[in-house]
Amino acid sequence: MSTTTEERRYRIGEVAERAGVTTRTIRYYEELGLLDKAGERTKGTHRLYTDADIARLQELIRLRDLLGLTLDELVELAEAVEARAALRNQWAESANDDERARIIDAAISLTKRQLELVHARQQRLSEFADELTDKLRSIHERQAELEQQRGT
Repeated sequence: MSTTTEERRYRIGEVAERAGVTTRTIRYYEELGLLDKAGERTKGTHRLYTDADIARLQELIRLRDLLGLTLDELVELAEAVEARAALRNQWAESANDDERARIIDAAISLTKRQLELVHARQQRLSEFADELTDKLRSIHERQAELEQQRGT
């Protein structure tokens, strides 16, 4: 006897609550191509999402927050992730060394671009940390001056 289990589907409000974003954010991410539009639906029906959709949204939000990416950068990063996944599939289907060499070259290019985005963000964070360190040093100097004046 075979049983079929249907994957649970979620309405946009449930997805928003689980991901900690607004429904507007989800719709906007769909417009940008960051999320697939939730299935074909007829007018008046609800958008329905899968656990995989929720996981993708949560990963996008994690990357956005962790790296402080702009939406354009997030789109670029997400496109590179998808392109690398497609390359992995091509690799698995190909036994041709020339084709595999092309796949590797493409994967290297995509990964380098992702790394450039991360390094650029690291550089900006490092510059900000340096600014804060300078400010803290200046504040400590003023504190020491004040303590010296009060002690004399």
